[in-house]
Amino acid sequence: MANWRGVRLREALRLYVITDRTLARGRPDIEIAREAIAGGATALQLRWKTGPLSEALQIGRALQALCRAAGVLFIVNDRVDLALALEADGVHVGVNDLPVPETRKLVGESMVVGFSPESLEQAVEAEAAGADYLGVGPVYPTTTKPDAGPAVGLEHLAEIARAVHIPVVGIGGITAANAAAVIEAGAVGVAVISAVVGAEDVRGAARQLREVVDAALAERSA
Repeated sequence: MANWRGVRLREALRLYVITDRTLARGRPDIEIAREAIAGGATALQLRWKTGPLSEALQIGRALQALCRAAGVLFIVNDRVDLALALEADGVHVGVNDLPVPETRKLVGESMVVGFSPESLEQAVEAEAAGADYLGVGPVYPTTTKPDAGPAVGLEHLAEIARAVHIPVVGIGGITAANAAAVIEAGAVGVAVISAVVGAEDVRGAARQLREVVDAALAERSA
């Protein structure tokens, strides 16, 4: 397992694509992942909400092998057990999942731990507890995740980005048309589902988003 923690992680979070079978137009996860990576995805998250874990293991192994060969960060959503079984690069948890301190104890020091805070206080606490990055959102209104709640907006993202030292990724309703504003608010990258997974041209959608993110990051550091 590669060590992604630290400076390397910031680069790996530029374009973070999350799988969702309900949006994939019947296309296999591995096909979506392959095209997204070809378009410039730097991180891939396996999001497994329903179905047998045996199938998740099978798909996860294929995704992990693809990501490892391409030098792309591979994250598992929610399931610490699945992340460990797959020897993933990291795991992402939320407020209703295993808390960050317990997650860190289970996965050790080499695995990346991401967290989705719902408040500034939770963000600061997660960093202190060992989280490596934060996924903040939904930045814009989204229907992809019914339980995501109302949009938090760019100012909330900016407030969290200013308060912590670990990288922040924006998620929720992000497209090539609004991604630059997310970077300008302080995010190091964007996490997307429908904008890439649901696109007819997955590779083209990923490429367009990556170009927008790269340009916004370059402008911010100029």
